[in-house]
Amino acid sequence: MGHAFNETNRAVLDGVTPDQVWAAIATGPGIDSWFMGRNEVEAGEAVKGAFGGYRPRHAITAWEPGEHLAYGGEKAPDGRYLAYEFLIEGRDRGSTVLRMVVDGFLPGDDWQDEFEAMSAGGAMFWHTLVEYLRHFAGRVAVPVTVLGPEVADWPALWTALHRKLGLDRAPRAGDEVEVDGLKGTVYFANSQTVGIRTPDAMYRFFQGITGVLIAMHHVFADDRRDEGTWAAWMGDLA
Repeated sequence: MGHAFNETNRAVLDGVTPDQVWAAIATGPGIDSWFMGRNEVEAGEAVKGAFGGYRPRHAITAWEPGEHLAYGGEKAPDGRYLAYEFLIEGRDRGSTVLRMVVDGFLPGDDWQDEFEAMSAGGAMFWHTLVEYLRHFAGRVAVPVTVLGPEVADWPALWTALHRKLGLDRAPRAGDEVEVDGLKGTVYFANSQTVGIRTPDAMYRFFQGITGVLIAMHHVFADDRRDEGTWAAWMGDLA
């Protein structure tokens, strides 16, 4: 059977210009600062990523600098595809409206778990993009990606992570927490992800569909870029 999906997100970004939004979504360093892994943009041609052994290349289907970007949509033999579209609208008084549309199809009868993970992760990516534009626009982050240990009991793992952040419950946006000795604010959380902003980084944890906890951080100007340190930090949770 499979499952087709289409989702639109919208944000009003006060004090953010269309050019800053474009730099975030249409350049490699910009995408590195909020999405996942390492990225490269061939202007008007393709968006390429690198995350572990995953090396996607999406053809650009719309390229109007400062206004409209779309890429992806290539169909696999089983019908699977994923496409992204960004629409940018400059407003008076220095604000910008950003819309992101994600369109796709997951094949097979067992699509539910993958769709749930994709939805949870996609929500985190969107909120990280908005957080980046509101707090770090114009800055470039170093992406730090670390795979934690295999997880046999996800509820127990999340409880341990919440406690390590200084919480006795699941995090909510606005919670003040501590991560690796730094005070930060939760900017987004759902059942499979949590994202924390500090003055110089965004720290994120994902429930990986392969059964491991994944750290996907964006570090702007501090020394917490060592993957070994984060592997040990997450290893204490198991």
